[in-house]
Amino acid sequence: MKEGLQGIKPRILVVDDMEANLLILSRIIESLGYIALTAKSVKQAILILQKELPQIILTDLSMPDMNGYDFIYLLKENQLTKDIPVIIVSGLDSSPDKVRGFKAGAVDFIPKPFEVEEVKVRLATHLKIYSMQQEMEMCNQKLNVMVQKQMFRIEEEQRNILYALARLTEFSDAEGGYSHLSNVSNNARILAESLSLTLEYEDIVTTEFVDTIEIAALLHDIGKISVPTRILGKPGKLSKAEQELIQEHTSQGARIIHEIQRSCGENRFLKMAERIALSHHERWDGLGYPNRIKGEDIPLEARIINIVGVFDVLTNEQVYRSKISRADALEIMENEAGKSFDPKIFQIFGKIIKQLH
Repeated sequence: MKEGLQGIKPRILVVDDMEANLLILSRIIESLGYIALTAKSVKQAILILQKELPQIILTDLSMPDMNGYDFIYLLKENQLTKDIPVIIVSGLDSSPDKVRGFKAGAVDFIPKPFEVEEVKVRLATHLKIYSMQQEMEMCNQKLNVMVQKQMFRIEEEQRNILYALARLTEFSDAEGGYSHLSNVSNNARILAESLSLTLEYEDIVTTEFVDTIEIAALLHDIGKISVPTRILGKPGKLSKAEQELIQEHTSQGARIIHEIQRSCGENRFLKMAERIALSHHERWDGLGYPNRIKGEDIPLEARIINIVGVFDVLTNEQVYRSKISRADALEIMENEAGKSFDPKIFQIFGKIIKQLH
């Protein structure tokens, strides 16, 4: 007994309004060890298809309720039946009839009156092709799962690299350590998600962007590992030289991440982290550092980090010995909208401030 994939006997649906044709074709199909399903109209065929899907469909062209061409179009438009091979068995065997059938989606044409051996050979051939296509599809699905798992492992490794690097910043940063980094990371994600819901940013702030900025934000201050701790932890006012040294943490951070990328290879988290490290202290009005770029020339991710970074500095008591309320922080920051901060992003920030860490 011949069987298809996973030990299932091939089912072949025959659609013809002539009882004699159904009987002859059914006997041929069963003699090959297959299961014959029969329908005298397209309506009956659809009812059968709703219960079980055959491996091949044989259809006549001239039928009372719907012709064979329209039936084939119907099959090809349905996701469940579009891949089932359709063979036309019809007395309409002129070249235009055949061309029309092939254009509709048929894979073969058997003219009436048909030869039994021809029907057997055509069925066996198309069942083999269909079986090979199904096996290939299964292999592709398995391969896709394997690739997705491998990509997940690679991304996890990339994330772990950034978490490890963020820890270096924690040990060197007297201003809140990992508490500050974690808050900036979480708040960057929340603000980015809010931007993605607006018409202006919905095509720019994708799901990948949101996931990336959350991790990349952890490295925004990595350049501080190059700044002496005596300066980072100095309680009093900094001298001009000390301020300039601290400001260099942006360029130093970008260099550090760039060098890491050269050894680690392609990493979307590190690419964004480099842009953030370099530009998160640039100002909307062009008076920031290190490159005094302004407006939308500042990378979007850096504009986001600028806002949530300042917010955490103002409200995180681990950064300074005393903290201020969210309302007071918002009032202070509102005066800088359009100066330090992107005014459009800040407007969204003001609406979601209660959601922030």
